[in-house]
Amino acid sequence: MPMSNYEPELSIILPCLNEENGLKFSLEHIFSVLQEHNLSAEILIIDNGSTDRSVSVAKQFPSVRIIEEKERGYGSACRAGLKAANGTFLLLADCDGSYDFDQIPLFLEKLTEGFDFVIGNRFNGQMHRHAMPWAHRHIGNPILSGLLRIFFRSKIHDAHCGLRAIRRSALERLNLRTIGMEFASEMVIKCEKLKLKTAEIPVNYNPRLGCSKLKSLSDGWRHLRFMLLYSPLFLFFLPGATLLMIGSIGFFLCYVEMFQISGIRFQEHPLFVFALFIIIGYQLVIFAMFSKTYAITHFDDTPIFEKFYRYITIEKAGFAGIILSLIGAGIYWAILQRWLHTNLGALNEIKNAVLALTLITVGIQTIFSSFMLSILGIKEK
Repeated sequence: MPMSNYEPELSIILPCLNEENGLKFSLEHIFSVLQEHNLSAEILIIDNGSTDRSVSVAKQFPSVRIIEEKERGYGSACRAGLKAANGTFLLLADCDGSYDFDQIPLFLEKLTEGFDFVIGNRFNGQMHRHAMPWAHRHIGNPILSGLLRIFFRSKIHDAHCGLRAIRRSALERLNLRTIGMEFASEMVIKCEKLKLKTAEIPVNYNPRLGCSKLKSLSDGWRHLRFMLLYSPLFLFFLPGATLLMIGSIGFFLCYVEMFQISGIRFQEHPLFVFALFIIIGYQLVIFAMFSKTYAITHFDDTPIFEKFYRYITIEKAGFAGIILSLIGAGIYWAILQRWLHTNLGALNEIKNAVLALTLITVGIQTIFSSFMLSILGIKEK
């Protein structure tokens, strides 16, 4: 809860973990900007377990509020600051001296124009040649921001810029939860999901003062993992639909003995591979439906899927699964009867046995998945 009843126009939130080298410089810069532009603002330092002199440096500025957040992580610090802030507009920034705080009024201007979320773009601003490692500048950041634009149709080109601002009324709709560096991606993704009015402005970027806490591979993976989890289309549906299509076509061609490569005809044995493709592909498609259903009931409004679920009920899906399973069981029964008629002799029913196995497996997947979808589809009040 906020620690005072003071309600400034702007809250400036600075997550801090061992930033004694850049903190004083950053605070002095911020105060000079606030004074120059006569801005009504508060400054919050979110100490995330610093073991250096960061807290002592912050205490040199009596008007600065110091918030202690014991749970480690960039996201934890940011969420604690956003929760404690009193301002109408909330600005997040690093306190390592890398950002140009002269640009604070530009963010405030965009927010007062009606934008809900404003984020900086370091690549369109003046970036010092040593401000960002070459791999981050030319590989990591462009790839991750590019994937975010593909997955979520975002227009943001620097999704991991630490200088960003949001309207309080918009923040309350985001329900931010992550604790690590993926918080930067979560904020952008949820703004896109909720179709908030977003702006991106060029910002200057300088070499940080002090050692970086960024872990390139692990933090990059956290960003990528979060984007994939929030994009079931790319994580589950496309791979699943591809496997399902290849498996179905290949299975049919093998079953009718039309599958040939370089004049060699393949019959029974490839059926096992294509059956595996069908089962795995179908399960991935179901996982995509699980993810989308959860999204619809918690934060995403997708009319097409809501109409789909209106027609495909648990009863209809369950009935379809039962029919598929019974057909598969019927094929097995027919195979058993033929075997009995041969006095338990040699039997060549590989194709039909694999077909029955596939139908029963897909049928059972359908039956129980329909119950799971029904559970996930229960909307919380």
